[in-house]
Amino acid sequence: MLDIRVDKNLFRALVQFWNSTYKCFAFGETDLVPTMEEYTTLPRCPKIQVRKTYAWVFSSQTFVKKLMSISGMSEPWVTTRIQQKGDSKCIPWENLRDLILTHPDERKRVDIFALSIYGLVIFPKALRHVDEAVIDLFDRLEKGITPVPAILAETFRSLSSCRKTGKGRFIGCAQLLMAWFHGHFWKVDKVSYRVFSEGYFPLKEEAAIQRREDISEEKWMDILQNLQEGDIEWKVYWMVPDEIMYRCGNFDWVPLLGIWGATEYTPLLALKKYKSRQFVPTTYGLAQSEFSFKGAHYKKRVRELSDA
Repeated sequence: MLDIRVDKNLFRALVQFWNSTYKCFAFGETDLVPTMEEYTTLPRCPKIQVRKTYAWVFSSQTFVKKLMSISGMSEPWVTTRIQQKGDSKCIPWENLRDLILTHPDERKRVDIFALSIYGLVIFPKALRHVDEAVIDLFDRLEKGITPVPAILAETFRSLSSCRKTGKGRFIGCAQLLMAWFHGHFWKVDKVSYRVFSEGYFPLKEEAAIQRREDISEEKWMDILQNLQEGDIEWKVYWMVPDEIMYRCGNFDWVPLLGIWGATEYTPLLALKKYKSRQFVPTTYGLAQSEFSFKGAHYKKRVRELSDA
């Protein structure tokens, strides 16, 4: 994931095609959206975790204890290094880097490095810092929860925020979004049986591909605006057919709980990937399922979505 280059011009152009209502990219008459199944396959997340979702419960004391558990460091060491960045507490990357280089426990060095990837690449909210909410999610991974809905949620929430304001920094995982985009939009010959190999990783293959970086944002806008249905690779070559989640309960959409807020997405708009007819779902209830984890009533709404 660290080796995947993010084309800033392409990324800025992509944001302009994001539909904040339906949470999808709308290229002319073509709607496309990253799905839970694709984002489970790209980083090779264990599929046994798919039905165990993450819901954020936070207090400052548990933050300190979880950071102590992950790092193997004392409470004074942790508390003296915690910093306030905006509305969140964080730990600087420099402190984690020092532990990766010097910690006597090899397992702890690996855990701290993995935590750093989550904080700096997958959920990069505060530059060169790892946010408290990331540490809460990371601490829960060994309990069998999947990070995929949270990754998608924060990707969609940040895309909507950037699209609405016309500016701002993207705080989702740009590397995964780039890998997903290139998988759908450039037709290349692939050997399909490779995806069944235990040693095959789509992200490794994406990182090894050399791509042009001299295309302007305006040119990308023109390319995306004029995309035809035949230009799109509906089913990406690294995706093995499996069951899909396309609705939740009585809703024609799926709620997603992130680490800083909740949103939803509408996989009914992407069923063509699975050789089915696409639908335009109702928007009733969509607005109510999008909120940040702040204020007095968000915990009740989190419980409602978790129950759904």
